[in-house]
Amino acid sequence: MSTDPLPGRPRPSGYKPRPIDTTRVTLTPEILELTETLARSTHDNWARRRLAEGWRYGPHRNDGRHEHPGLVPYESLSESEKDYDRSTALETLKAILALGYKIEKGSEIQGDGPDDPADGALHRRASAVRRRRAPIK
Repeated sequence: MSTDPLPGRPRPSGYKPRPIDTTRVTLTPEILELTETLARSTHDNWARRRLAEGWRYGPHRNDGRHEHPGLVPYESLSESEKDYDRSTALETLKAILALGYKIEKGSEIQGDGPDDPADGALHRRASAVRRRRAPIK
């Protein structure tokens, strides 16, 4: 079994990922609590996009048939799959803070968008990211 993350795709010449440096960021317990909520949302956004593109659940990934085993509710994912989404959420939170933004708890948001599974019911608590940067010291 190949461990190549991009099988059959050309390799970018000299590509070196350079994510935002978050090594000096410390997350408060309140911010850490957001990780699971954002991980769930990350999965749901990915799944919504896949479904909109015509993908459906399949026991094994099959690009030709547009089948993917991850098209299940977040709760049904394996812990390793959840950890992938958690890591994405955690690094995003850290990057926001590293860029000088503040994350503060806001009010509840009503889910009333056309694709909202809650059909307009109050269903999520949100954290607002201030659109101003913290002063640079």
